Amino acid sequence: MQSRLALRRVFLLRPTKPSTSAASATRFFTRHTNLSSRNRPQLPFLSMPLARNRQQFRYLTTERKRWLVYEVVLGFKYIVYTWAIGACLLIAYYSVQQEWLERRYPSPHEWSFITRLRFRLLRWGPDRNDTPEPNWVQIGNYAKNVLERLESTDTDGAGLQELTEGGIYIADVGKSGYDITAKSEPWRRGYYEVLMCCAKAAEQLDNHVLDAKRGIVFPAEQVHGPSNPNPRPIPPGSPAAPHEKDCEPFYDAPETYYMRILTTRGFTSKQKMDSALEYATWLDFKNVPEAAERMYEWALQLATEDIPQTALPYSTTNYVLQEDNGSKPSANLLTSLTALATHKARHGDLSEALPILISILRARRSLPTTAAKHYSQPGVSPEDYQSPWTASNIIGVVKRFVAPPAYPPPPPDGTLPPIRDSQELCEEAGLNLYIGEIMYASRSGAAVREEGLAWTREAVETAEEQLHKLKSDTEASDEATKTCRECLGTGLDNWTKMAAKLAREERERTENPSAGASSWFGLWGDGQTKVEEVGRWEAEEQVVKERTRRAQELLDELAAPKSGLGSLFWA
Repeated sequence: MQSRLALRRVFLLRPTKPSTSAASATRFFTRHTNLSSRNRPQLPFLSMPLARNRQQFRYLTTERKRWLVYEVVLGFKYIVYTWAIGACLLIAYYSVQQEWLERRYPSPHEWSFITRLRFRLLRWGPDRNDTPEPNWVQIGNYAKNVLERLESTDTDGAGLQELTEGGIYIADVGKSGYDITAKSEPWRRGYYEVLMCCAKAAEQLDNHVLDAKRGIVFPAEQVHGPSNPNPRPIPPGSPAAPHEKDCEPFYDAPETYYMRILTTRGFTSKQKMDSALEYATWLDFKNVPEAAERMYEWALQLATEDIPQTALPYSTTNYVLQEDNGSKPSANLLTSLTALATHKARHGDLSEALPILISILRARRSLPTTAAKHYSQPGVSPEDYQSPWTASNIIGVVKRFVAPPAYPPPPPDGTLPPIRDSQELCEEAGLNLYIGEIMYASRSGAAVREEGLAWTREAVETAEEQLHKLKSDTEASDEATKTCRECLGTGLDNWTKMAAKLAREERERTENPSAGASSWFGLWGDGQTKVEEVGRWEAEEQVVKERTRRAQELLDELAAPKSGLGSLFWA
């Protein structure tokens, strides 16, 4: 019994396999380590995972799906908002631009929207300052399109009538005009402006052809062909030059539109006279003086068509205005006679041109003078100008922004004598320039040339004085300012050339004293006269340069600075 108990104790005290606790008690530095493992410890940053044991991750979870959908929807929202804001800004800019163009180039309200839109772009084309030069090809296309719409009975030409059944065709010109007496005055005036724009575009595109294959317009001197063996080089970057066999005339001749105005029934005498004068100027440019003179005479007949032949205020032989006539000449008569006289002077007929110009100048100086006219808006009382915050002023501003601008009233028809205002005084200065040029170029002697320079000097002084008055007048018309500025610039150029030539001749006489002395060695009285004369025209030349420098501010077309809040947005 005791032996069994002892054996049992032996087995309990000495186990066959050592336990983990016993081993851990003997190896303190390997605590919590499995000693029975024969493999190296696997750490993630020390071993490459095997393909068969690679852990699988869920990249597209439910939360990630929701986040991606939200981001995509938000991106589409931003894109839609950006395009919508951009479209609204573009529409606003286009609307403001068209409103500005409508106020600057008003169009008849009875025309359709497309016709009015293209008419505004047509009128704006020659006056644009954001392009190096006007795009006359585009202007001509706009003008022809607007004219077709106005003459089409399906769009804006309802009520147009032919002068005769089937129309009238003029040789080498084309179809004649229409009978537009049934149309309103704004429609007729707008139709006249479109025809004149077509004529001006035809003048600019007179020497242009269309490449039928490519639809590109080229000047005729750039076309390759038998009629042009040495074509002008094409500018860099432009399409290749066309061949003559592929080209055709691009635009109608200017006389097509001028004659259509002259043969249309419903235009005023002034409109027809202006068209005849423009056509005559074009014929002068094309070096057809005989046809141009006949057109000037036609314009003179249009200016006096309401006057009987026995009561004409000018002589039918030399076109000089008669002084014994009790009535004052009309504005149309003065304009047409001035154009005829300048045509005669341009072609060397000075003996006939000078009396006509002097008679016109005498007639203009006898015109009545009145105080400057002040235009005010209807319904605005004088006290409204004292403060901009009156009720009528505020209502007027709102109306101007909301309501479309009214079509301007018709201009004077030219049948009455003009008023001797600033513009007419500048017209008188222009006559002085013509007379000064004729007298200076007549070669009748030194005294006559000096007199011609004196006429030119007087013209410059008058134009400069009136231009100063117009710049200080807030209600001055742009036409008057343009007339005075052109007169001043031309007068200064003529004065400079005249004084320079006389100064050069004076220096030549100084270098050769024997040519100007009337006695030996230039002694006594002759020598004193010579000394006083030397340097006179050089001093005149310096005076002209100083006057030109002072007048440069008047000649520069600079816009006045903005006032109020608008000045913050004006560079």
